[in-house]
Amino acid sequence: MKVLVIDDEALIRKSLIRAFKAKGHEVFEAPDGLEGVRLWREHKPDLIFLDVLMPGLTGPQVLREMGPERSGKVVLISA
Repeated sequence: MKVLVIDDEALIRKSLIRAFKAKGHEVFEAPDGLEGVRLWREHKPDLIFLDVLMPGLTGPQVLREMGPERSGKVVLISA
């Protein structure tokens, strides 16, 4: 499974990445919404962990950028 983690907190990204890689999944990470949208378009992940509040594009703004063509499940997260 391909997983994309979009979060501005490095510790949260690293924790999720470690957990999914330990289970054998392919994981991509983005420190902000703009990079997240780019990686989503490039890799079409099956699962997306998306921070709600980030500088630049927020989680809801990222969802709007993805639009109806969005594939995969999205889990909104917030510290």
